[in-house]
Amino acid sequence: MLTREARAEGHPRRMPAYLGAALRAAWLLPLDVAFRVLGLRYGWLIAFFRYTPPVVLEQAGKLRAERAAWRAMRRVPAYRRYLADRELPVDTARPQGILGSLPETDKGSYIDRYPLEDRCVDGRFPFAGTTLDESSGSTGRPYDWIRSARERSIAHRNIGFFARYILGDEPLVTINAFSMGAWAAGINTAQGMNRHGLVKSTGPDIDKVFSTLRTLGPRYRYAICGYPPFLKHIVDVGDRTGFDWGSFELHALVGGEGMAEELRDYLLQRFRSVHSGYGATDLEVGMAAETPVSIAVRRLARRDPDLRHALFGDRSRLPMVFQYDPVIHWLEVDPAGEIVTTVSRLDPITPRIRYNVHDEGGIAPWRRLRTTLATFGHDLDRLGADPALAGSAGIASPGSRAGALPLPFLWIFGRRDSTISVMGANVYPEDVEATLYADADAAIGIRSFQLAVVHDDSGTPRPGVHLELDEGVTVDDTWRADWACKLRDGLATLSRDYRSSVAEFPDAMLPIVRTHELGSGPFAGDAHRIKQRRIASV
Repeated sequence: MLTREARAEGHPRRMPAYLGAALRAAWLLPLDVAFRVLGLRYGWLIAFFRYTPPVVLEQAGKLRAERAAWRAMRRVPAYRRYLADRELPVDTARPQGILGSLPETDKGSYIDRYPLEDRCVDGRFPFAGTTLDESSGSTGRPYDWIRSARERSIAHRNIGFFARYILGDEPLVTINAFSMGAWAAGINTAQGMNRHGLVKSTGPDIDKVFSTLRTLGPRYRYAICGYPPFLKHIVDVGDRTGFDWGSFELHALVGGEGMAEELRDYLLQRFRSVHSGYGATDLEVGMAAETPVSIAVRRLARRDPDLRHALFGDRSRLPMVFQYDPVIHWLEVDPAGEIVTTVSRLDPITPRIRYNVHDEGGIAPWRRLRTTLATFGHDLDRLGADPALAGSAGIASPGSRAGALPLPFLWIFGRRDSTISVMGANVYPEDVEATLYADADAAIGIRSFQLAVVHDDSGTPRPGVHLELDEGVTVDDTWRADWACKLRDGLATLSRDYRSSVAEFPDAMLPIVRTHELGSGPFAGDAHRIKQRRIASV
């Protein structure tokens, strides 16, 4: 504490940290109430996003994130120990600007080290209304994630509002083909979409999907939700069985993994629109979503390499592009180019502070992308109304009528641990997917794929691509050799690193393509998995 003499010499009295936090909490309280009220009605929330200056949303989000971090430091036992182990001043820290001084958390450094109860507020489970979600375990063992009733309610509201924004107000039947049970995507999608219309949760059962469509008939609009490869399987089965696509208005809502624009093009042969959501079971379902305007930005970047470079930096790969609400999720990009998330609401039982799922990507406010696009002759405010760019087949996306919302953009290149590396070049599943589906006719009969590093007869490591074929599909060595060349050329086009490695090691960078009957080889376990593996384990 400063003496009276020191203050007289011009040293200001320092406000105690707890008093500063109390004043900030009092200032944020009416803001919290306003957000909660606005969230009760779709129209109110849309108007709020449309007419509130983006800089106000961003500043409010940052203040809320700082408050969430300061609260976690004091009330979450595991987080206090986590910071104490790093010799950070837990008890003397001040809320303002606190995020910049806090370390990142992730599964390895935080989740695996502390028990679930210790990661909860006050170190205990609030049993009433609480559920446990389980992650798919696509990168290893599955994890349990605990969520409060309020936390789930907000996620369901966001899913329902997103569907209404992109699909309009007309009656809608949702066929939820995500896996059901303890997994976050299926249950939360069903409950979220139920706020927007009738829902049938078939799970990933192709026969039940088509049975539901035939039973209810073509007089309704449909949204089919599922993992991108499963939606591709629906198209292939429907084509083989002669399903009357033209009589139905079908829309696809996908998630759980990345999706190449080439796969969207493939799906748009039969669906009126295709939109993806972004989230992680570690964090929240439905953190961000593709909107007509974000899809348009991505498709413009696909056809214009100069624009892609201006938007996303010195990367030859095309990321997925989403928009997000900065008031409830505070996103940063760390020095490694990975997205770091702070859930700025106070309802999560286990606060996520500067949490990193190791997705490579970037963020940008609306005004920055608008300025960049304007230099290339594009109007961001009108971009989502173009059907060809908004990801719609033949008609304007229903959501384009709602107009663009000036929310910030998030782009994701992919998860850092979901790649293989050969001769210094990383091979991403999204790039393989883009190459496989670039030729829709050639992709017929390919059910799934996995990557691996394999060794040829001389012992040289080479990129390996395992292809799972649909039932009854047979191929020969010529077919596999043709696909090896297609994959090499496609990957070289999409990745500068791969292109350089091909120039230096042309033989080593020619993929080895191996094919497998349905459910055999490295795909034997996929029938019992929530999501397909992209890195082969055998």
